[in-house]
Amino acid sequence: MPAFTLYGSRGSTNTDRVRLTLAEGGFTDYELVLLDLHKGEQKSPEHKKRHPWGKVPVMTSAEGLVLHESRAICKYLATKYDFPLLPLNTDVEKTALFDQAQCVETLYFAEPAGKIGFEKFVKKFMGLPTDEAVVSTAVQALEGFFDVAEQLLQHKQYMAGDDFALVDIYYIPLINRLFACGYGEIIVSREAVSAWWDRCINRPAIQKMLAADKKTPR
Repeated sequence: MPAFTLYGSRGSTNTDRVRLTLAEGGFTDYELVLLDLHKGEQKSPEHKKRHPWGKVPVMTSAEGLVLHESRAICKYLATKYDFPLLPLNTDVEKTALFDQAQCVETLYFAEPAGKIGFEKFVKKFMGLPTDEAVVSTAVQALEGFFDVAEQLLQHKQYMAGDDFALVDIYYIPLINRLFACGYGEIIVSREAVSAWWDRCINRPAIQKMLAADKKTPR
């Protein structure tokens, strides 16, 4: 019996955030159940028992824990299975810097990046028109975000310090989506940001999962 079940969807950046964490941790003892978002399977009464808002991903453990929200799932798994992706609890300063970096990613990066992904990627599959005004505002926000990140990354290797951490994984799915939507220049045009991205995306476990996904129809 697998240690837990992960309910997600192909093409879901939130699902991929958890899968990348598991890949980096070298953890394979779980079942991945894919829901078809286009058919609305995430809104079914059965799934809403797992996630009240009808979203993915959701993790259900053999012990009966039901957990939704990708960052919460990632942090739980990294802690429970001792992935080397979090600072030691005894290191109060590094833990505080990690928490700070996580807040920055959630508040200043994920919202505008997610809007671009929705307008340019998700709406395409839904047959809906892109709201270019929303995209323009989001691009401006990301440009400003990475201007600041460019300065910060000149003094550290990763977002929370000099060690690759869970918070770096949090960025990967949405940045990949930015590249897919034609906005990779936001990353590669900034030397320190581009170098950070190369360090993250070229990690063997990350590359292995992304390469496998390319071979699987989405």
